[in-house]
Amino acid sequence: TSTPRIPPPACFWDLKSVPIITVEEAKRRQSVCSFCEDDGEDDALPTLRNQSALLENMHVEQLAQSLPARVQGYPWKLVYSTQEHGTSLKTLYRNSSSLDSPVLLVVRDMDNQIFGAYATHAFRFSDHYYGTGETFLFTFNPIFKDFKWSGENTYFINGDVTSLELGGGDGKFGLWLDADLYHGRSNSCNTFNNDILSKKEDFVVQDLEVWTFE
Repeated sequence: TSTPRIPPPACFWDLKSVPIITVEEAKRRQSVCSFCEDDGEDDALPTLRNQSALLENMHVEQLAQSLPARVQGYPWKLVYSTQEHGTSLKTLYRNSSSLDSPVLLVVRDMDNQIFGAYATHAFRFSDHYYGTGETFLFTFNPIFKDFKWSGENTYFINGDVTSLELGGGDGKFGLWLDADLYHGRSNSCNTFNNDILSKKEDFVVQDLEVWTFE
């Protein structure tokens, strides 16, 4: 009987049909694949042009989902930070004076609670309330919750040399900050029908940031 024919081992196959890939090319392809995978994972996260002392990816992701459609997808830019600019409401106003876009106010108090507000207009000196119904309050105490406009009044944003206020009615503010951005207060207010954002009504600010969208 004839011996069955055994195919030659792979090393004897025609190498002309096998593409040759250099180590550099293999690394490049792996890098591209990794980038694509990472890009898919981070699709939900907007780009932060600056480092935040307060916001982690979890905060950014949940806040981004609550933002109005007109600012979604835009990078976030840090306009004011107490760590960088000191604790002064006047400086906050000055840094915001050239803005023509909504802003995001983020506060961390001495109890390490994070909360704040999305404002449709940049903070400025004003003798009356301004802003629109897209303005809202939020808190991460103990889990993320946002408080949209109730429709009861239009006391969205107001600021002067002594304080910054968001939400109001019956002498109570959803979020109030003093001129030194040190003492703050949060009450349930008619504008947003919100919970108290901090653990207690009166709080002391540890850090504060204001972001805009560009």
